[in-house]
Amino acid sequence: MRIVKLARRDEASPEGRLHKDVLANEPSLLDNCAAISGGMKLSILRAAGFVFALPACAFATNAVLNMSHYDMMRPDFVRIKAEGVMGVIHEATYPAFQRDAQYAVRQQAATRAGLLWGAYHYGNGSDPIRQADHFLSVVSSARAQADQLSRPPGVLLVLDFEKNGHYPGGTMRVDQAVAFVERIRERTGSYPGLYSGEYRLRQVLNSPKVSPASKRVLLNCWLWIANYHYQPRSTAPWAYWHLWQYCGDGKCDLPRSGFPKSVANIVKAERNIFRGSRGELEDFWRERAWQIGGEKRDRPPARIAADLRASGPAADSATIETVR
Repeated sequence: MRIVKLARRDEASPEGRLHKDVLANEPSLLDNCAAISGGMKLSILRAAGFVFALPACAFATNAVLNMSHYDMMRPDFVRIKAEGVMGVIHEATYPAFQRDAQYAVRQQAATRAGLLWGAYHYGNGSDPIRQADHFLSVVSSARAQADQLSRPPGVLLVLDFEKNGHYPGGTMRVDQAVAFVERIRERTGSYPGLYSGEYRLRQVLNSPKVSPASKRVLLNCWLWIANYHYQPRSTAPWAYWHLWQYCGDGKCDLPRSGFPKSVANIVKAERNIFRGSRGELEDFWRERAWQIGGEKRDRPPARIAADLRASGPAADSATIETVR
């Protein structure tokens, strides 16, 4: 993922970055914005289209980058911020219970440069409660070790829920993702974001094996979705996406004039568009970020597991919180 590689890796990538989802959709309003910004001569019909495209342009912000240890360069976070990026989401942990060696040092450099900071965990098919606890431990430890100037006030948390073909432990199931996000909510007071490719998300959540209760738990998570070809449209059961990764490792089929593939000294970046203005992005980040030190432990892991086993129509009211 790169938000300075917040974006997830391409699902076909042998390196395991946020995976690329191929979905042949019609061009979106954001696509039209890119064409407009490219200085194309407009016919009368295109001019009319411009008027309708304005809201999409005005309320979408290309300002998030995601990264991981696969990004081998030394990011120039000062230049990254100067070029319009507001936030970075960095891999903190990945299978099997590993910590990203670049996470802590880049957290300090990005925070000093004035960037918002986030962390993601790449999930697998092992114990989801243990994965969540390991993730929070690494994130809180990195913040505690930083000095005051390089310590983010809050950390935006994300579960990378994609097909795992390169790390040990297999792919995380939906019920495991539910247990993971519930544990994060128990420990931090808020649900994390959920990242996945558009095609995979549609395929997995439409399975008859996925209960309505599980879907409704995941709906408490804000959605970060990847599509390197078109603006995502298949977001059910979510009404819409919050973050759209349109570029991963330089892979992007959208017009470069409106959808840049690089930033500062990162030639092949993983870039993301936020659905909203820059001010709204800042508010969104701070409202959902984990304020480390205020952990909540309302229920032990065993209780979470019991609730999930009981999930179903009769358990919905007891185990599902209202969608934010």
